[in-house]
Amino acid sequence: MSGSGWSPGTASRRLAALLDRLGPEGGPRGVYTSVFAESARTDAERAQNADGPLAGALVSVKGLYDVAGEITHAGTRFLEEGPPAGADAPAVARLRAAGAVLTGHTAMSELAYSGLGLNDHHGTADNPAWPGRIPGGSTSGGAASVAAGLADLAIGSDTGGSLRIPAAFCGLTGFKPTQSSVPRDGTVPLSDSLDSLGPMARDVEGCAATWRVMAGRDAPETAPAPLRLRVARNFGFDDLAPEIAEGFEALLGRLRDLGCEIDETPLPLLDDAAAIPPWHLTAVECRAHHETAFREKAETFDPRVHARMARADEVSAVAYRRTLNSRAGFARAFSDALAGQALLLPTVAILPPTPEQLEADEAFNRLNLLALRNTTLGNIADGCSIALPYRRHGTLLSAMLIAGRDADERLLATASGLEPALRAISAGS
Repeated sequence: MSGSGWSPGTASRRLAALLDRLGPEGGPRGVYTSVFAESARTDAERAQNADGPLAGALVSVKGLYDVAGEITHAGTRFLEEGPPAGADAPAVARLRAAGAVLTGHTAMSELAYSGLGLNDHHGTADNPAWPGRIPGGSTSGGAASVAAGLADLAIGSDTGGSLRIPAAFCGLTGFKPTQSSVPRDGTVPLSDSLDSLGPMARDVEGCAATWRVMAGRDAPETAPAPLRLRVARNFGFDDLAPEIAEGFEALLGRLRDLGCEIDETPLPLLDDAAAIPPWHLTAVECRAHHETAFREKAETFDPRVHARMARADEVSAVAYRRTLNSRAGFARAFSDALAGQALLLPTVAILPPTPEQLEADEAFNRLNLLALRNTTLGNIADGCSIALPYRRHGTLLSAMLIAGRDADERLLATASGLEPALRAISAGS
């Protein structure tokens, strides 16, 4: 890939430098939970004969993907007792076949059940872009691996923002594709309804190339027409940190100066999103997959995760089915209402907090919900979404695009078109 920094011929050398940097302890706490040193060397040798945009790229893998010969821990203690995976997850196998070098499993929120990325079992990485602050989650170690230069790309999952929140906090691009585009076989689920698999990278090009490999599709022969931008202020603009609010308005001004047309008509449909409780889906579906461990190994769980899973007892079968029905109807209506458009809004409402700010459960729960608020819309809508980094007065910020189901290629084209404006506002700040 042009300008990427990786190539088939340099894979072995770059991997050796990475392994030296990680050392016998596997690098900084909370980034890698295990390093695939031997299999990565094999990948690097194989990459020399690979042909494609990811040949020779160093790719970290969130700890919920099966990697042959490795234990899939999903950020838990109870799954660390299981046997190694017998085969790669399909998405992992596609990356390996495309010449990617898989470097190791990364840390994550337990069972991917948090937007902040804390994990007492494996540690929480320091944020390379905001030292002393959290990296965001649940794909916390993956974001830290790319931001710290310990991987070129990271693959993770996104149930309510778990690729886009850490991307926003760590200054990366994070892409949540349409759920059905990447097979979820061979991964530990949180929510069958909401989980999506996708990448984080330094730019849109890296995300697009990685997603296409994971999805088993080729790049389009001609660039698709970008989506028009829609800023609907009846969702996602309350309780913004002042720096985020000011930075977003500056971005809109820059886009208008460049001749971009922005539709600021409210979208009444978004008022209905608040009536759909995604926690019904996450709590019930997570319990369905991990009920035995929930009941028999409660002492091994993060208490905050166990408490969220326990809320499944508050949801009747009728309430769960109604939430599924409401969500399906909202997703259809969202795609219809946004045909040809992409929502543009701040990725997160808050700047990354410090670990000390999250010590009290009340503060953790409040900030976790606020971090997830904007990103969760893309999951409820069964759409595609991307987080794009920029700076304003030196402060790291992130803007997000959300489009309807199966609009992935057009969304990526739109995001690519926005990158020059983001770079310009960053340079001018």
